Amino acid sequence: MNELLGKGAGELARMIAAGEVTSTEVVETHLARIAEVNQDVNAVTVTLADEARTAAATVDRSVAAGRPLGPLAGVPFTVKENIDVAGSATTWGVAALAGQIASSDAPMVARLREAGAIPLARTNLPDFAFRWHTESGRAGHTRNPWDPARTPGGSSGGEAVALATGMTPLGLGNDLGGSLRIPAQMCGITAIKPSRGRVAEGAGTEPGVQPISIQATMVAGPMARRVADLRLVLGILSAPDSRDPRWVPAPLDGPAIDGRIRVAVVRDPLGAGVDPHVRAGIDRAAGWLADAGYEVVDAEPPQIGEATAAWVQAIYADVNTIWPHMEPIAGDGVRAFIEACRATGVFQPVDQAAQLAAWMSVYQLGAAWGEFLDQHPIILGPVSCERPWLVGDDISRVGEIAQSMRMILPVNILGLPGCAVPVGADDGLPQGVQLIGSRFREDLLLDAAQAIEDQAPSLTPIQPRVAVTA
Repeated sequence: MNELLGKGAGELARMIAAGEVTSTEVVETHLARIAEVNQDVNAVTVTLADEARTAAATVDRSVAAGRPLGPLAGVPFTVKENIDVAGSATTWGVAALAGQIASSDAPMVARLREAGAIPLARTNLPDFAFRWHTESGRAGHTRNPWDPARTPGGSSGGEAVALATGMTPLGLGNDLGGSLRIPAQMCGITAIKPSRGRVAEGAGTEPGVQPISIQATMVAGPMARRVADLRLVLGILSAPDSRDPRWVPAPLDGPAIDGRIRVAVVRDPLGAGVDPHVRAGIDRAAGWLADAGYEVVDAEPPQIGEATAAWVQAIYADVNTIWPHMEPIAGDGVRAFIEACRATGVFQPVDQAAQLAAWMSVYQLGAAWGEFLDQHPIILGPVSCERPWLVGDDISRVGEIAQSMRMILPVNILGLPGCAVPVGADDGLPQGVQLIGSRFREDLLLDAAQAIEDQAPSLTPIQPRVAVTA
């Protein structure tokens, strides 16, 4: 494998600026990697090769001329297919939307272009980004490179697989109910779901106007193989954009905390069960944080079940309203997922009054979690309480899979930041943990994630395991 494929985004930017490698070499190396492995994993849906080559040549001329460069000049990145890239289709994974060409960049894509980064390719997601496994009606299944029989997670599964296999050093995704953090856990990479309002959004090619629950819970963020790259890119993305009136001008670094920072370790949320491989990863990360000087205690934030239920009620009330308009063009996979959620009671009928009551409860829940976070500025726990499950289990075992998300969904409904970071591999599959903090304290999470990464083995990029056919 070409050594450039193992470099982080920040490292590649420094090498390009120093003339150690050209942007053209970096882009061509990643395009070659896509050609080599994407057929085995189906993560990349389309390359933007011609545009990327032109942009790389422009960066190389700037380097040669000694012109000022952006912090990511010449570095390629990939983009999930529900985030606008000018001149490219924003399909949302739906075949009927294959011709929906974006006329302008989404704010986060625009910020990365301004920093000199180069859009390289688009990546797969489930239809309408609404499933915990990546299968789109347009492009089919994305396969986990660790084990093709197991899920890469969803909905930013294409991005996670592209990163894990070295097809890109940097990705952009979004998170409604774990869509950044779950694929990171399942594929052995890192990702951060920012606080609501941290990263400006503004998609011009949405299938329809987002209902209030999605506006209030879905945020966009970066995915990478290095924590340092998350920190670098989050700083770039945390900029205003007139298309998003919800953007908050919060500082990147909050006030210093006196003394040792207390970490609340949640090893088995609500005592409802956790896979032993997941538990082993949490234990390992807790030990590393203790070694790094954190005060590590076993403690659980309040009302996890109530916060999870509030997410389900708020989301489903709106999904129930918009689904009749989506279903006629949705693929079989997401239809089966919605039907399974209804049949098993994961989604239950919620009227407007019940939805309003759920949103009213969020205020009290947020206050309770805020008080807990005042005493424990970092929470360490699982992403999903299950390790990568078999493809199709999110339909056949949807109730169990939904229960495994009980440390994920509160983060979305309460608008908190959450960071997924790998901690090793066990029995041939990656292990990851989640760090949760107070709103706009991503700095604390990234510090702790870096302390974990400093002790954890490097997992990616990897050569995909290919499915064995009879």
